[in-house]
Amino acid sequence: LQESNAHERLAPASVTKVMTMLLIMEAVDSGKIAMTDMVTASETAAAKGGSQIYLKAGETMTVSDMLKSIAVSSANDCACAMAEHIAGSEDAFVDQMNQKAAELGMLDTHFVNCTGLDDGENAAQHRTSAHDIALMSRELMKNHPDIQKFTTIWMDTIRDGAFGLSNTNKLVRFYRGCTGLKTGYTSGAGHCLSASAQRDGLSLIAVVLGAESSQERFQACKQLLDYGFANFA
Repeated sequence: LQESNAHERLAPASVTKVMTMLLIMEAVDSGKIAMTDMVTASETAAAKGGSQIYLKAGETMTVSDMLKSIAVSSANDCACAMAEHIAGSEDAFVDQMNQKAAELGMLDTHFVNCTGLDDGENAAQHRTSAHDIALMSRELMKNHPDIQKFTTIWMDTIRDGAFGLSNTNKLVRFYRGCTGLKTGYTSGAGHCLSASAQRDGLSLIAVVLGAESSQERFQACKQLLDYGFANFA
């Protein structure tokens, strides 16, 4: 409905996790794994930096709590643990991410990890575009609506109430009809956001990459969504 530099290949930071969540939801909805399954954190997963819930190596948690931690708090350690749980290793999971991207026609996209962290020698090759993020966001929201049970949470807890989560996506609380979806930030990528909202049966997705500040990405997505709701039905 509205675009600017939609195919520019940029670093998406944690907005990467839209694809991670999509593959988790596919595994759940196909019966490969269940929300109640226990996932054990490896040393690799526990060692992930950035946003995390401080998993300890050997700690176990349900798929549901891991997914909640990824959706609400962008937990890198949980993303890695889930990748290993589903595919055996993060690298094998990343292959699945790229395969799914190809299936969805995401021609601007190449993933090198499941988190969006700028780590490893291939970090510079981890690229996607606003257009492609919209494609995978649509696939997740449209075909796996149960993800909204997690993406619309404002505040919650895990570990029997011992660890608090609060949503990095402020639109969940402050934008009417917001249904998610995912924030991202690294110094290289800037402030990124894929935001989804629904009003009167119309579902829209706005994607902003490389904003100067957190406030700016929320403002930009809000303006895009406002434009959509005002002009389309």
